[in-house]
Amino acid sequence: NLLYVNVVIMVLKNQESTADESCDNFTDLNLSHCFVGTSLYVRLLLYTRSNLRCGRELNHHHLSSQPLFNVSRPTAFVIHGYRPTGAPPIWIDHIVHLLAEQEDMNIIVMDWNKGAANLNYFTAVTYTREAALNLTGFIMTMEEEGASLSSVHLIGVSLGAHLAGFVGENLKGKIGRITGLDPAGPMFTSATPGERLDPSDAMFVDVLHTDMNSFGLNGAHGHIDFYANGGADQPGCPKTIFAGKSYFVCDHQRSVFLYLCALNRTCSLTGYPCSSYGDFLDGRCLQCEAFKPAPCPVLSYDLSPWRERLLQLGQTKVFFSTTATLPYRKLSYRVDMVTWNQYLRWGVVYIRLHSGKMSERHLKHHKLLRFEQYTSTRLLAQFDDDLQHVQKISMRINTGNVIGPRYKIRLLRIRFTPLERPERPLMCRFDIIMEENMEVAFRPLPCDSRL
Repeated sequence: NLLYVNVVIMVLKNQESTADESCDNFTDLNLSHCFVGTSLYVRLLLYTRSNLRCGRELNHHHLSSQPLFNVSRPTAFVIHGYRPTGAPPIWIDHIVHLLAEQEDMNIIVMDWNKGAANLNYFTAVTYTREAALNLTGFIMTMEEEGASLSSVHLIGVSLGAHLAGFVGENLKGKIGRITGLDPAGPMFTSATPGERLDPSDAMFVDVLHTDMNSFGLNGAHGHIDFYANGGADQPGCPKTIFAGKSYFVCDHQRSVFLYLCALNRTCSLTGYPCSSYGDFLDGRCLQCEAFKPAPCPVLSYDLSPWRERLLQLGQTKVFFSTTATLPYRKLSYRVDMVTWNQYLRWGVVYIRLHSGKMSERHLKHHKLLRFEQYTSTRLLAQFDDDLQHVQKISMRINTGNVIGPRYKIRLLRIRFTPLERPERPLMCRFDIIMEENMEVAFRPLPCDSRL
């Protein structure tokens, strides 16, 4: 019996080994290929829930030869961007597995590494049109065999976002959805809508921006554009060139990692419609009246709760802030204050939340606030860590006054509203006397209570 078990185990291992050997993997090149330059060659690797660990290369013209492909299922295409080193993207396996968790679908990785791997970026840009024609022909074959264009979702990263846009344009905007992850900026900053990704390329286009001041494209290019930390510099990314490669790619790559986190449902990144990131940080855009009864849009795979309204609104910009590391979400409060002080004062607000031995600090640093008689002031307070049970709040209003008497600022009421945690109670405090530049601590009360 033991011998029989061992033989079975060996057979199974051999089967696994044989299966691994027959897998079709993403093209792996190196710097020597990039120096010489590569000519365009497109491969389409199919993954489904039954072969998540083993891609199958599809014949561009005969889908019936691949039994794993099912035209009745939705199909998501993953399209990478420029590959200056020729190595496979480190995130390919992750996004394939996470997409398979969303729904039962065909997941096709478009491998155009031969073409994207060139030290000359401009060569890769010129190949995007040709690669788009290749993918367009394949999708037309899918349609001929019974697939619906409305069930096709193109997910393009950087240069791949524009490639997806070209495919959508070729198909007259009948593709169901295009997701652009930080669409490439170089060579596209002055492009017309027909020369880059734009909302007309699909029935629905959503875009995430993380590096608009460098490798990403500035502006709005979808029905909804998500701007992480304003869409430019990302927290935790190097600020000097001495960090090496990370200095160049960190902000740009953050779009992929934020999207992976959203697919994994470990991040809940809420976007607030606003005209600018500055207005968002000033607390001017913390409500989503246009989407009621739905909540504010959330960066996610499933945007169906907001889709119809977004199509009615046209192009919508939404902003959110993140931390430097997983799960990226900040704890956000809308802070409303009513002041009653004799003299007009301008100041910067410091807020600290306390829970046991832990504390979290927020600095309102980008703009001075005006405090005067019976004035309502609103600000957005964001904290890196989520303190679930706030026991004490510390607050200081720094006016910069270092000589002369310290003026008093009276807060008739201060209210903390948790933005993404509606199940948590509002916290209030009433009638607090503060001296400028001096910290005061108080215990928050339920907002229906009084001292």
